[in-house]
Amino acid sequence: MRLKHLSLTNFRNYLRLELDLPPQITLLQGGNAQGKTNLLEAIYYLSAASSPQAEADHQLINWRAWEEDLPFARLTTDIEGGSLRRLEITLLPSPQGSLRKEIKINGVKRRVADLLGLLKVVIFLPDDVGLIAGSPSPRRRYLNALISQVDRAYPRALQEYERVLIQRNYLLRRLREGGDLSQLEFWDERLVERGSRLIAARLRAVSALNDLAQEIHRHLTGGEEDLRLFYKSSLPLEGGAKSPYQLPLDMLHHPASQMVQPHLPAEEIANLFHQRLRERRRQEIERGVTLVGPHRDDLRFFIGGMDLTIYGSRGQHRTCALSLKLAQVGLVRSQTGERPILLLDDVMSELDLARREYLRASIGGEEQVIITATELAPFPPDFLRRAALFRIVEGRVEPFSVP
Repeated sequence: MRLKHLSLTNFRNYLRLELDLPPQITLLQGGNAQGKTNLLEAIYYLSAASSPQAEADHQLINWRAWEEDLPFARLTTDIEGGSLRRLEITLLPSPQGSLRKEIKINGVKRRVADLLGLLKVVIFLPDDVGLIAGSPSPRRRYLNALISQVDRAYPRALQEYERVLIQRNYLLRRLREGGDLSQLEFWDERLVERGSRLIAARLRAVSALNDLAQEIHRHLTGGEEDLRLFYKSSLPLEGGAKSPYQLPLDMLHHPASQMVQPHLPAEEIANLFHQRLRERRRQEIERGVTLVGPHRDDLRFFIGGMDLTIYGSRGQHRTCALSLKLAQVGLVRSQTGERPILLLDDVMSELDLARREYLRASIGGEEQVIITATELAPFPPDFLRRAALFRIVEGRVEPFSVP
């Protein structure tokens, strides 16, 4: 599966764009703030109906469009390979001030849940260093987006869990003022049923991702670093650590290769979930919020037992993020049989020569890769001759070639 054509109207700094995209490797070159990242963002948005960067979808509509009577933004792509032929997303402000998304799949109106997992895209952004060292929330969103690409049932299960969570939190706030505790059992059961499925899916994904990321990271670091991914749960999955947010201390003193992530079925996770809810019930009622479940979990990264979420340099964070995204490509390919479209934003600028060479070799066999760069210097002449080259200046995209 690959994109044949991309059409943008009033998206970011693109008032109008019609762009034919070739297979294999495309290099977008241009200065800062010219629209390179915006183009990658548009492709990702067509796959997920959400932006990897914008805090609100209103930011995606070109500022000039807001001066019109009916402001809107539209993204369309034509696709080759498989039954999916065209995706279209239109952003339309409502009279109430909110933004409505109109999604069409092969010309038929659909919901966001129907879109997820159809167009498989992996994106690497410079800000992904924050995915490694930032707060847990972006890492949970990352896991949710990743699993949604390989498991079409996951988005709906996540949506159901979030609805139950809202209702349970509302009840906890009411119980803080007094009430019948038996009402909580109804919502506990539904929270556990849906949450256990999410945690089981995440454990499977992290296990597969870990195996791939370890090998990639060893190549990227010349064998000097041993990367390990660990799913840190609010349940005692690690074998009984007293605090649900504290990994067993002995794990921190062993090489990453000796850290073992448990593999638990949803039924066993459900038993642990019920147990933890009973233990935290008083605290939850006092605080009026659910303290246990996948919405409180985290994905952690270790090098030789060192937690990169707390320690590590920017260079280590960037290399870890790149290993993670390249592992995601392999995971999507192995679990769906499809090669995802790979989007790499300014990926070469902070890599040394050896890591650049490994990355170029890694992406050579992918179905479609789109890379952005401010300069051509990081790319050898043979790479530039094989790639389709486009220059971006103030939202205008023009092909060019090198001798």
